[in-house]
Amino acid sequence: MSDEHEIEWWDYEDAEEMAAAVAGDIGFIIDSAIDARGAAVIALSGGKTPIPIYAKLAAAKHDWKRVTIVPVDERIVPLGDPLSNVTMIAKAFLPKGARVMPIVPTATADYKAAGRSADALMQDLHWPLDLCLLGVGADGHTASIFPGPDYDEALSGPNERRALGVMPDPLPKEAPVPRVTLSRAAIVSARALIIAVTGDAKKSVIEAAIKQGPSSKYPIGRVLADAELPVDIHWAAE
Repeated sequence: MSDEHEIEWWDYEDAEEMAAAVAGDIGFIIDSAIDARGAAVIALSGGKTPIPIYAKLAAAKHDWKRVTIVPVDERIVPLGDPLSNVTMIAKAFLPKGARVMPIVPTATADYKAAGRSADALMQDLHWPLDLCLLGVGADGHTASIFPGPDYDEALSGPNERRALGVMPDPLPKEAPVPRVTLSRAAIVSARALIIAVTGDAKKSVIEAAIKQGPSSKYPIGRVLADAELPVDIHWAAE
């Protein structure tokens, strides 16, 4: 990122304390968007780290019927599959009345077609997103922007492309399936960008990625490089 002062770190004693703070920030963003235009559209990440965040956020009083939630990225698996990000997000927020939108309604062998379908769905939402909440993998990936044949397209495809299909290479062991992901352009156009991570290893990766800037070997470094919006990074030891 050209201006490192645009990145603010928030450190916490533990994941529980971090979850409360991040849920509070997301709640404020939701309420502000609803006050401004009567609706909020947010993109939330899958994985284990945000589960306590979502539990605290869902327990808070917001006008959930005015909130649309999409996953930042999705594995191309059937809805209800343990690997499905939107299934995890829906469990937290559908009971509250939020609109939780699958971006891969049906699993398909053609991941590029799945990406085109997701992009068409995304185009119908209100842009820019009010919030994009990202996680970061130990390998430095964020969203499902992984090295592989679709890496450059995810990072520097046309600005109007919101989502695309990606085939990580190598496929991650914990979820060896192709993905659909928001593009870098869609992520960095958000009104607010929050990263929530735990563990020393991920902190080191993010710090290195920010220092490396546009030439970073880490996807998170490439996503953040030259981003114009302020980024809040929330970190807890574990």
